[in-house]
Amino acid sequence: MRKFNPNKNIIILLILVIIVIATISITAANRAREGETNVVQSMVNDTVGVVDKVITAPGRWLASGTTAVSNLINTYEENEQLKSKIDQYDEVALENTNHKKEIEQLKKELDLNQTLTNYQKVTANVITRSPDTWQDMLIVDRGSADGIEGNMAVMSQKGLIGRVVEVNAHTSKVELLTSDNTNTNHFPVRIATESGDTFGVLKGYDAESQQLIVSETEGEDFKEGDVVQTSGLGGNSPADLPIGTVVSVKPGSFGLDREVYIKPYAQMYDISVVTIVQRMVEVGE
Repeated sequence: MRKFNPNKNIIILLILVIIVIATISITAANRAREGETNVVQSMVNDTVGVVDKVITAPGRWLASGTTAVSNLINTYEENEQLKSKIDQYDEVALENTNHKKEIEQLKKELDLNQTLTNYQKVTANVITRSPDTWQDMLIVDRGSADGIEGNMAVMSQKGLIGRVVEVNAHTSKVELLTSDNTNTNHFPVRIATESGDTFGVLKGYDAESQQLIVSETEGEDFKEGDVVQTSGLGGNSPADLPIGTVVSVKPGSFGLDREVYIKPYAQMYDISVVTIVQRMVEVGE
């Protein structure tokens, strides 16, 4: 049996270490001098690169796939959030439009109230307007508890639109000037002309031209733009309530009278807020 000689193994190990160090030194010197690797080092580097590429390829593919899935999920969530924001934007835009419209209507009512300083008035909201009586009636949220009485004039958007025809405790029915009811839509009016005031009766509406009709007039020199107001002569409505301006004059139905067509200050279709004129304020009141 051969005896184990540790000194021999140590010598072999030292020789291998010297060879490795020498090889590394020579390789480094050659690369520094020539800028190129030797054949052995090139083969080792290529082998290590191929092995590294093979080993890391599945990891890179998995990481790339995970990133793509994550990006897809994030994109979907962002799209859903954007859709939600778009819906909210549409709602906000519509709400802002409605608010702007309401503010404009309230401003017009405020301007109207400031011009009716000789009268007591009550602002009311339109709560019902039936489609089958769209051109005739509307119901407001003020009644006898608020001092409303029958035959009171009703204004909207700086112009006369009708009168109260029915009063309940907390609601009232308003008949518009567009109504075909010739018994209730009459208003005594005054037309301011260059030669003086001319009086007549407001008692018709032309739906095609959306103009009011005044008949039983006395004067002849009507001009486009002449202002028409209530005269107060009938006793059912105060004087000086604005109605509209003269547009044209046409012969009456039977040729015996002339009809004056009036462009109303108020439009009769989009009404949400009205002002009910109660009565004239007494002097010193």
